[in-house]
Amino acid sequence: MKKYKNSIFYISTIGVFSAIIYWIVVVGSQLEEGRSVVEAVSERSQWEEFILSMQHNLGHPLAILLAQIITIVLVARLFGWVFGKIGQPTVIGEIIAGIVLGPSFLGLYCPEFASALFPSQSLGNLQFLSQIGLILFMFVIGMELDLNVLKNKAHEAVVISHASIIFPFTLGLGLAYFIYSSFAPEGVGFIAFGLFLGISMSITAFPVLARIVQERGIHKTRLGTIVITCAAADDITAWCILAVVIAIVKAGSFLSSLYIIGLAIIYVVFMIKVVRPFLKRVGDLHASREKLSKAVVAIFFLVLILSSYITEVIGIHALFGAFMAGAIMPENNKFRNLFIQKVEDVALVLLLPLFFVFTGLRTEIGLLNDPYLWEMTGMIILVAVAGKFLGSALAAKFVGQNWKDSLTIGALMNTRGLMELVVLNIGYDLGVLTPEVFAMMVIMALVTTFMTGPALDLINWIFKNKPQAEHQEISLSNKFKVLISFANPKGGRSLLRLANGLVKKLNGNASVTAMHLSLSTELHAYNIDEYEKESFLELEEESEQLNQPIVTLFKVSNDIDSDIVEVANKGDYDLLLIGVGQSIFEGSLLGKILGFTTKIINPDRLLDQVTGRKGLFENSPFDERTRLIVSKSAVPVGVLLDKDLERLDYVFIPIFSEEDAFLIRYALKLINSSKSQVVILDATGQVKKNLHMKESIRSIEQNAPHHISLLNEKKIDKQFLKTQDIMLISFDSWKKLVDTKSLWLSDVPSTLILTK
Repeated sequence: MKKYKNSIFYISTIGVFSAIIYWIVVVGSQLEEGRSVVEAVSERSQWEEFILSMQHNLGHPLAILLAQIITIVLVARLFGWVFGKIGQPTVIGEIIAGIVLGPSFLGLYCPEFASALFPSQSLGNLQFLSQIGLILFMFVIGMELDLNVLKNKAHEAVVISHASIIFPFTLGLGLAYFIYSSFAPEGVGFIAFGLFLGISMSITAFPVLARIVQERGIHKTRLGTIVITCAAADDITAWCILAVVIAIVKAGSFLSSLYIIGLAIIYVVFMIKVVRPFLKRVGDLHASREKLSKAVVAIFFLVLILSSYITEVIGIHALFGAFMAGAIMPENNKFRNLFIQKVEDVALVLLLPLFFVFTGLRTEIGLLNDPYLWEMTGMIILVAVAGKFLGSALAAKFVGQNWKDSLTIGALMNTRGLMELVVLNIGYDLGVLTPEVFAMMVIMALVTTFMTGPALDLINWIFKNKPQAEHQEISLSNKFKVLISFANPKGGRSLLRLANGLVKKLNGNASVTAMHLSLSTELHAYNIDEYEKESFLELEEESEQLNQPIVTLFKVSNDIDSDIVEVANKGDYDLLLIGVGQSIFEGSLLGKILGFTTKIINPDRLLDQVTGRKGLFENSPFDERTRLIVSKSAVPVGVLLDKDLERLDYVFIPIFSEEDAFLIRYALKLINSSKSQVVILDATGQVKKNLHMKESIRSIEQNAPHHISLLNEKKIDKQFLKTQDIMLISFDSWKKLVDTKSLWLSDVPSTLILTK
């Protein structure tokens, strides 16, 4: 009755007030008499009016800006994902995405579309938004710097870092001497041109370098610490020099710039001595997510904006203020992590790609239409590499590093990435760099960043140490080695219980390695140790409860799927245990490009349906990540469908074909190590016909009576399945169950699906 009562009230209210509105409109229309109101008469049809209205809406500045953002984010994520798959920093792909959307490609081959998507009058909005993204990004970079590391390794780091600045700076200034007459803009003095060329040669991309160090797994080594410290010292020094260079360029001479430099020094002292202690006190009081209220967040954002505003007014650029605001943030890692999470997604995913595309719109590679210009581009790249690479490597060798570490430091410090683009855009905005020089320098930034990975691989190949690797492999060759790869602590606990059930009675002749991989884009150099500790905390507790020693392996990855396979194959493991993602979208092409986690239809499976091809796990809950790992792994893989696995007392193994015979070996391991009660179901009569399987089961019965039994029934009672702790099944047999839509699927316990 209440349902009808509400409906009657709703209809009555809408009806009565609609009638009142109609009456007011009719009566109000009578007031038009004598006011010369003329109704618009159009010769166009209603469809033409609609089309004109849509064209007007599409041309509105807001609509254009939103279309630009959508296009930029999609293309940037696509190129970033592609370059990540080939082992390059995603920032290279994002920079190239900007160039592709600019006049060098889109404007050249689709000029009408390019002018419609990026009309010249809309570029101002794009520039301002990209500058906001850069300010937020530099704020995050400042927060990522761990100044305590600088204190601990200050001597070596400062020597290497400053050598890696002064050497390329001098070479850049020398290069400016030779190209000033041909390439400097009219009205720009040699000092301004030379200083900007010098500083652009001296920049190192701290965030890109930090992620490469993490992905290479050297962040915990002495070399990794030195490189991170050098990059941090380089970042601070280079930005201070850049602030001075900007002051000199804006003032016109060094003497007149002293006023600006003086104000900048006062600003820095005020930020360190006054603002930093205040922020530390606020951060200590609000270090948890619950206490980090909107009012507190507003205080820190206000500091960021005021700092950027002051440095912009002083004349040393707003980005220096943003960097300084980040550097003086409270040193509490939990606080910094919370604040970075609030800023980073918007800054890096949404706004920063706008900067890449805006840079791409300025980069006209077509201007380099003469062999001489490409020769000059090559010369710029040569000077940049010689200055940064050799300067860093020779300084590292001088302070006592061996040649391998010295060359590695040189290769890493030669990484320029996004930071180079920031400097180049500042120079372009100040009118110090011509479009031709700007294009040359962007190409230099791409080449020097792209070459970092191959250069590190070459150095490792030249200095590789085979005997030691072979010795380690021999020392573990007699052990049964299990690798478990987990994404979350709960899944890791279940995998560890399973591994323990297979090996705990092998009396030291087994090893269990627990591996957790994390995407490089989700971690920061300052908190990686704390994140690693938290990742293994629950697993180490479980290890103590089970009395199962484990080796922990934490790896920062750019491609988790491929790295899991690589570690398993190179480590010569006997079994790889992984969990399975329940989302059919997770790990898919579109998911990796966009970073979404929503459970929507997987594009790969949709393509399979259209083309008539059906994947191995088409109807199963497996994601594409699992499929990739299984297909590329050279070692046996066990995929656990976890339903809160606690014990391994009762084990159920259905046999559907002769190929399933290998499962009996795992039954034996569980019986020997866990005293499991194993039930083998001869579902199709294969055991009865296969002498080898019968003998294997009979042998187990003799050695462990009452621990294994054989069933010949074709149907299994639901109640029986509920009494089992785990089911072991081969991949082929699991596929048959899925294809036949077996009623088992809804009643099976935790299931381990094994490859042969």
